[in-house]
Amino acid sequence: MTSILVSTKKYSYNDFLPLFLGPVKISLSKESEKNIKKSQNFLLNNLKKNRSIYGVNTGFGNLSHILIDSDDSEKLQINLIRSHASGIGEPLSLGIVRTVIFLKLLTFAKGYSGVSLELIKKIIQLINKDILPVVPKRGSVGASGDLAPLGHLALVLIGEGEVFFKGKRLKTHQALKKAKIKPLSLKAKEGLSLINGTQVSTAIAIKTLLDGRNLLLSADIAGALSVENSFSSRKVFQKKIHDLKQHPGQRISAKNIYKLLSNSEIVQSHNNCEKIQDPYSFRCIPHVHGASRDIFTSAVNIVNNEINSVSDNPLIFDENLIVSSGHFHAEHVAMALDSLAFSFSELGAISERRIHYFMKGIQGKIPPFVCKNPGIDSGYMIAHVTSTSLASENKTLSHPACVDSLPTSGGQEDLVSMAPWAGLKLIQIQKNVNRILAIEFIVAGAANYLISSKLKSGDGTSVVLEILKKHCSFGKGDRSLTAEIESVYNLLSSGYLYHDISQHLILE
Repeated sequence: MTSILVSTKKYSYNDFLPLFLGPVKISLSKESEKNIKKSQNFLLNNLKKNRSIYGVNTGFGNLSHILIDSDDSEKLQINLIRSHASGIGEPLSLGIVRTVIFLKLLTFAKGYSGVSLELIKKIIQLINKDILPVVPKRGSVGASGDLAPLGHLALVLIGEGEVFFKGKRLKTHQALKKAKIKPLSLKAKEGLSLINGTQVSTAIAIKTLLDGRNLLLSADIAGALSVENSFSSRKVFQKKIHDLKQHPGQRISAKNIYKLLSNSEIVQSHNNCEKIQDPYSFRCIPHVHGASRDIFTSAVNIVNNEINSVSDNPLIFDENLIVSSGHFHAEHVAMALDSLAFSFSELGAISERRIHYFMKGIQGKIPPFVCKNPGIDSGYMIAHVTSTSLASENKTLSHPACVDSLPTSGGQEDLVSMAPWAGLKLIQIQKNVNRILAIEFIVAGAANYLISSKLKSGDGTSVVLEILKKHCSFGKGDRSLTAEIESVYNLLSSGYLYHDISQHLILE
């Protein structure tokens, strides 16, 4: 089991991978513990001076003008959590929930929230026992915090709501009883701090970055397979050509494809052909894949910045300065996710075009629909149709969420980010693209089996083709392709495929 330290150091999205792989052990650094204690003391000293502090001794949102008696401060926090735990839909994955919790701890560790060390230790106790809140996917607009989903997370700390524990979904009080853990009594501001933050939006973004890195590699590999087995030119991927463009992603994609095709007899077999140019979906692979890669790099920068930011409200600086701001607003994350949505959709779009190119038949060598007996057999005709349906779906899902705001909280929260929806639809886009690429892998593999199997493939593509043969029945003719598509999809989405060909790829 991986151990992870909550501290004030800089974190990257890659540091969160263990949280998606299974249970972890979390500990708190001494510096973080010191920051948390100091911040709570500042808050308590301000309360002793009867200063009005939003959400601590006032109502919330459009009710912030209503003052709350000190005797009702705990009830205020509990009511806040109960009322805000109003999300709907299927639960977020356990990996995302672990990431949400860890992100919340990172914000608290910086010492601007005023929460107690007791709260932090209770959160750590729960995650170390792998008692994870059931957090519905939908209900957050990504502003004023991811209120609804974080409300469900907070509910568990007071012994309410539901959790996943030892593979089962249970009422929280049942799980806590089994684990011999007592629920928490919330102190001043703790309910508010638990729900004010971009942690759900950011956790979803981290998930899409971890998956997106694999997708970028899959796209380059698929492109190389299609270039080779459609008898397209390798020359257009030479370094000296792409050094004339100043886009790092373009250069990486070009180099990946060029290396994957090293020593390919199939490529060499048509060096002196009369063909002048290949379609854009082949010769412009570095330009399209590279643009997506550079957008990805930009999104990584934004999400990493959010990971290492304070996301809470109000912010406690010292005994004399407590201010309300908008650090719970996830606009940066939303825009990053929206940009990833259209960049990954383009990877699917260009892949579908390469699949289409095979369907027409190529140079009198590859028959239409990559089948032995066109007419009697339909070959990969409907696999292409499936890829087209997914590419079309992605075009709709690529509509930016961040520009589609609706005001909430009586108009107090009058422009929201919609970051969680931007992330959820991006997850679907990525799944769709992975399946489109899986179809391209299969079609290019079938073309190789049908026409070029006696020629040596590239150093990288030959390894991929050997793997494909284990998952695809190229010699059987017409058959249902669903199982093969899903099998290759699992190879791509798991990252398994890259272990054997990593020496032929530039990962970043």
